[in-house]
Amino acid sequence: MTFTRSAGILLHPTSLPGNYGIGDLGKEAYKFIDFLAETGNTLWQVLPLGPTGFGNSPYQCFSAFAGNPLLISPDILKDEGLLNDDDLKNLIAHEKFHVDFGKIIGLKFDLLRRAYANYTSAGKDGFEEFCESNSDWLDDFALFMACKNYHGGIVWSKWEEDIAFRKKNAVEKWTDKLSDEIRFQKFVQFKFFSQWKNLREYANSKGIKIIGDVPIYIAYDSADLWANKKYFTVDGKGKLEFVAGVPPDYFSATGQLWGNPLYKWNVMEKDNFKWWIDRFKSILNLVDIVRIDHFRGFEAYYKIPGDAPTAETGEWVKAPGEKLFNTLKNEFGDLPVLAEDLGIITPEVEELRDKFEFPGMKILQFAFGKDGEKRFLPHNFINNCVVYTGSHDNDTTRGFFEKEKEKNSDVFYHARDYMNYYGDDMCHALIKLAYSSVGNIVIIPMQDILNLDSAARMNFPSKPDGNWTWRFDWGQVRDGLIKHYRYLIELYERNPNKENHD
Repeated sequence: MTFTRSAGILLHPTSLPGNYGIGDLGKEAYKFIDFLAETGNTLWQVLPLGPTGFGNSPYQCFSAFAGNPLLISPDILKDEGLLNDDDLKNLIAHEKFHVDFGKIIGLKFDLLRRAYANYTSAGKDGFEEFCESNSDWLDDFALFMACKNYHGGIVWSKWEEDIAFRKKNAVEKWTDKLSDEIRFQKFVQFKFFSQWKNLREYANSKGIKIIGDVPIYIAYDSADLWANKKYFTVDGKGKLEFVAGVPPDYFSATGQLWGNPLYKWNVMEKDNFKWWIDRFKSILNLVDIVRIDHFRGFEAYYKIPGDAPTAETGEWVKAPGEKLFNTLKNEFGDLPVLAEDLGIITPEVEELRDKFEFPGMKILQFAFGKDGEKRFLPHNFINNCVVYTGSHDNDTTRGFFEKEKEKNSDVFYHARDYMNYYGDDMCHALIKLAYSSVGNIVIIPMQDILNLDSAARMNFPSKPDGNWTWRFDWGQVRDGLIKHYRYLIELYERNPNKENHD
C-alpha cells in the first residue's frame, strides 16, 4: 500500500529514560509520544517487542507472540496498588545511558513476582478474558516459560524428554505440576499487553502511528518451535536439519550462519498459512504498520545444513511469498507492510515487493563513495519507499562521518559534495537530505535526532555481546530542537496531521 508523506523516529522502548535501569511503558513513553507530536513526527518505529533471550536481542525472542516483561512499568504497577515505594528501591538504578541487562533482569522479575503475589483482581479486571482470548499462543508460551524456569533456563531440547517433545499426556501433567508459575507468566503478559494497549491508544490519539517489527525467522529456543515443530526444520529429536543464513560475500568469505530454524513451507501451505495468519493478527493487534525484517527470504531463502560449520554449503530455495501474501491480503485487506529489502536483492525480490506495493528501505549511509549503493542516492528514489539515515544496525550518523573523515575516504567527500554541505554537522545535513527526498516515509534514529557519536550505537551485527544497551536522557534534547524539527517537517511537507496540531 502507499503511505502518506510523513516522518518518524526510530527508538526502542528499552532506550527510553527512567529511574529503573531500562526504558519501559510508563510516563517516559508517554512523554516521548508528546515529543513526537510536538516535533510534527507522526510515526514511532520500535524493534520487536517480544521477550528476549540470550544476548538480549529483540530479534531472538522466546516467542513471536508474547511481550517483553522487561518493558512493564513498575510505576504503573504501583499506581494499581500491586507495588509500593519500598518495593521499587532495589530497582532504582543511576545509570542513565546504558542498560545493564545482567543486573536488571533479575531485579525486574523479582518485582514482577512481588506484584503477582499482591494480585487479587482476577476476574474483575479482564485477566481471565485476556487469557481466554489469547489462549491459542498464551497457553503454550506460559507452559514453555514455566518449564524453562523449572529446568534452570536451559534450552527446551535438554528438558525432561516427555515435555521437551510433548509426548502423550505430558502437556496436561506439566500444566498441572507448574500451575502457579504458568499463571504468573500469564499475569506478566496480561500486564504487558494492558500497558501497551493504553500507550498505543494514547499515541493514536496524538496522531502517532506505531511501526512494529517482524523478524522473518524465529529462535530455536522458543515456544513457537517447541509447540509447533511440524512447521520448522527440526527432526524428531530436536536436531536442526537446516538453518538460516546468507552466503559468502564481500563482507564474509564464509557467509553468515544465523542458526535459526527454517520454515517447512510445504506444511505451512497445507494449513493455509495459519501460523502466519495468527502471527499477523497478533502484530496488527499491537501496531499500526509492520516492518518485515529480511523480506528477501519470502521470495527465496538460503538453506544451510544444520550441522554445517559455515554458511558456504548452503543453497537458495524458492519460497511461496506470493501465495503467503495473497493469503494474508485476503484475510486482512491491504497490508500496512514495510519491506526490509537490504543486501543482495534480485529482480524477483523486487517484483514480489512491488506486486504488493510494499515500500522498500533506503539507507543513506550506504549511498556514498565509489563502492556505495547508488540505489540509495535520493535522485534514484521513488515515492513509495522508507528513507533512513541509518538503521539499528548502523553506526550513528555522526559517528559514521567522523570515522569516514578520519580515514580521508571518498565516502566523506562524495557525501559532502552530493549534499553541497561543507560544514561540521554532517548528521544534520543527512537528515535534511532524507526529509527533502521524494520518499513518502522518513524515519530517523533518535541518536541522529540528538546528534550523538558512536558511543550511542544500538547494535554491532558482528559483535556477540554488549548490544541493545543504549538509552537517552531528556537532558540531551537541546534548546530549540523541538521547534527546529517541527520547522523542517513542515518545510518538507511531512506532517499529514498539521491541521490537528496548529
